[in-house]
Amino acid sequence: MTLDARSRPVHHWLLAGCALIALMVVVGGITRLTGSGLSITEWDLLGGSFPPLHDADWQALFDKYRATPQYREENAHFGLPEFKAIFWWEWIHRFLGRAIGLAFVVPFAWFLATKRVARPLLPRLLLILGLGALQGLMGWLMVASGLVENPRVSHYRLAAHLLLAFATFGVTLWTALGLRAGHWRGDVPAPGPADRSPAHRWAVAVLALLVAQIAYGAFVAGLRAGFLYNTFPTMGGHWVPPGMGDAGSALANLTAEPVAVQFIHRVLGLLVAALALAFAVRWRRDPVVGRSAAWLGGIALLQFGLGALTVLRLPAHPVFWGTLHQFGALALLTAAVVALFRARHPTR
Repeated sequence: MTLDARSRPVHHWLLAGCALIALMVVVGGITRLTGSGLSITEWDLLGGSFPPLHDADWQALFDKYRATPQYREENAHFGLPEFKAIFWWEWIHRFLGRAIGLAFVVPFAWFLATKRVARPLLPRLLLILGLGALQGLMGWLMVASGLVENPRVSHYRLAAHLLLAFATFGVTLWTALGLRAGHWRGDVPAPGPADRSPAHRWAVAVLALLVAQIAYGAFVAGLRAGFLYNTFPTMGGHWVPPGMGDAGSALANLTAEPVAVQFIHRVLGLLVAALALAFAVRWRRDPVVGRSAAWLGGIALLQFGLGALTVLRLPAHPVFWGTLHQFGALALLTAAVVALFRARHPTR
């Protein structure tokens, strides 16, 4: 369906928002992998928008960093030049977050004022803004968890932070797809109950499994479990590595024991790739779902291969391979959302 003059700028704005969120995910990955996330110890919404301009400003920030567990336990050898190197990645990450907030809020207000937002679309846009605000809050809560006793942030909060970013991206993309298909314009009836076809149920299963895989990817990152076994396909010569089940409770063994977390992440990666490929083969000739299913299967296969390369090459080049693997997860999420949308609205 062709976009009308009122909906076209809103649609382009949503797609631009997706691109900005993707950039934020990449910069966030670099920030984490360079150990930069704890370099700024306070959250100043306005004053923090400006970088240090004078030597005294730099020294004041460095003195605050020197009081953190990360400095005392991991970076006590840092001087001001080393601090500046990690500071800039965290500052860019926060600056980009503020810029994305403005890029969503200001056009949204303008669209409202010029009556370009149809009433059915308003709740969707408010949801996107709410997710963005929650993402910023969770980002600070994550950082705060690494400023008290442990020099590492909570891997649970890291997972929540990453999942919120992916959720904001997914909802924004879904809304853009729906707007292009004629949903939420005001002159077109809102979409009715979904057609729970086999393709739809299969796409839901792929997306649900992918969300679990993304969460475990964050657990791996937060626990630094990716550096434990850098062999593939076995883990140090074992299909099921020793050392799992020693963390106490069942929940801790599943989500906080590094060996088990890496093992589960590998298994989930294999399951996501297998399910996506089966989906692509099953519906490859479907006139509506076929193309998106093929993209989903192909990207899933590429991401699985990239995951294997990341396991093998992570110790030598952690920033490059870790960031590339995280971006691959975002590309796979994009394909999964598009495939689910096509399966949910086959007549659109």
